[in-house]
Amino acid sequence: MTQTPQMPDPDILPEARATPHRRWSLQLVWLIPIVAAVIGGWLAIKAVLDRGPQVRISFSTAEGLEAEKTRVKYRSVDIGRVIRIEFSEDRNRVVATVELSKQSQPFLVADTRFWVVRPRVIGTQVTGLSTLLSGAFISMDAGTSTETRSEFVGLDVPPIVTIDLPGRHFELRAEDLGSLDVGSPIYFRRVQVGSVVAYKLDADGRGVSMRMFINAPYDQYVKADTRFWQASGFDVALDANGIKLNTESITTMLLGGIAFQTPKESVQALPAAENAIYALYSDQGKAMRLPDTAEATYHLVFGESVRGLSVGAPVDFRGVVVGEVSAIDIEFDTAQTDVRVPVAVRLYPERIRGKAKPGAPNSTALMDKLVARGLRAQLRNGSLLTGQLFVALDFFPDEPRAAVRKRAGRIEIPTVAGSVQELQTRVLALVRKFEKLPLEGVIGDARTALQAIENTLAVTEKAVARIDRELTPQAGKTLADLSRTLSGVEKTVDGALAENAPMQRDLRQTLLEISRAAEALRNLADYLERNPGAILRGRTEESAK
Repeated sequence: MTQTPQMPDPDILPEARATPHRRWSLQLVWLIPIVAAVIGGWLAIKAVLDRGPQVRISFSTAEGLEAEKTRVKYRSVDIGRVIRIEFSEDRNRVVATVELSKQSQPFLVADTRFWVVRPRVIGTQVTGLSTLLSGAFISMDAGTSTETRSEFVGLDVPPIVTIDLPGRHFELRAEDLGSLDVGSPIYFRRVQVGSVVAYKLDADGRGVSMRMFINAPYDQYVKADTRFWQASGFDVALDANGIKLNTESITTMLLGGIAFQTPKESVQALPAAENAIYALYSDQGKAMRLPDTAEATYHLVFGESVRGLSVGAPVDFRGVVVGEVSAIDIEFDTAQTDVRVPVAVRLYPERIRGKAKPGAPNSTALMDKLVARGLRAQLRNGSLLTGQLFVALDFFPDEPRAAVRKRAGRIEIPTVAGSVQELQTRVLALVRKFEKLPLEGVIGDARTALQAIENTLAVTEKAVARIDRELTPQAGKTLADLSRTLSGVEKTVDGALAENAPMQRDLRQTLLEISRAAEALRNLADYLERNPGAILRGRTEESAK
């Protein structure tokens, strides 16, 4: 049997006892979180102390950028990361907030540059191929300025040269860019020594300015008198020595390039100063030509068509280029109701005058003297294939006397009809003479002569037909008889010439008799030679010796 437990008496309660308060004591279990808190605080303080600066970089696009992933590198060393990407206030660009390492603080100056490295093809260079696997990153080129900055504008394309690359910058001026671009190579004696780093239009829009960088130590070859020219494509020249083809490299033919050279008399000069300005010529021939120190503008008034003449066409003086065409206009003379074509030419008097002696006349006086001696301007055909014209200056002593005219603020040189115009005039005169010929009478006489020839041919044809009909059969019979006769003669000759034929025996006998008679005559001649008197006395017996 189980016993029922007894319930305590509710009236009987245990007596409470007071326990004195014990002093606080550190238990071992709290040691671990305290140490962790100390370490965490130290790491937080160290992170704050080691945290580098933050900069804002604006780009035209966020292609390749990603917050908390895109890294910032300088010389392939990781120095920071992108922590935030947002739009600019005008929403035209994107702004990347970059947190850099503490050691990059000295690099944040005014001329420091940032750009996004991604696969690119610029000129002859292919860059950023490594980012195909690792992803795009921001690269930095540390500047040398003393002005600090925290906001930068990122470059759209990587710079061709970095700030710390040894070498010098120079500037080129040209009428147009041609086939050049950023990254186009620069050659010195066919060795690539630099490249084009930037270009822009001039403020007045009349030309292009290009900035180039020449690597050290090749920058020492750029002198004050150095000449630059476009080496794009290839240059074909035809002279007395044949055809010459000149080009720098296959790269320049495809992408363009620049070459430079210093004249021999300036090779020993000091190197040019950095940022020196030079002119860019279109080819090597123009670049190495002696510079023209003076020029004069003249006008040539032609009364004929100037089709084929263009601005820039050469002005030739007996095979030497002494200038070029600078403008072509047209004017209407209301007084004489005449249309004229004034052509402005730019002449270089030094090319005509050569090395002037002391006391030599100036260009104006020289031109007056040359025109007085018969100097005239004429349009001539420079190419039969293209029909291009050029202006030729030459002496025409048979032309009427003339002088240099000065009117309306311009100086005019007399002109003569061009060779093409003269040829057209002669051809037209010949055509007119041909038109004056009595062609109808000549054609009638020709028709009569042709009719007579036709009649003669008809009579001849009848005669030939008669010959074929009557004489041809008789001629055939005659030829047959002649053939039989010749056959009989051949047989007779063959029989007579046979070895045992009677004629052959008689012939041999006759020849033998003739031989004997000849022997007797020789004996008689010998006897008479010994005894000449025998002709009178007759033959006598010779006495015995």
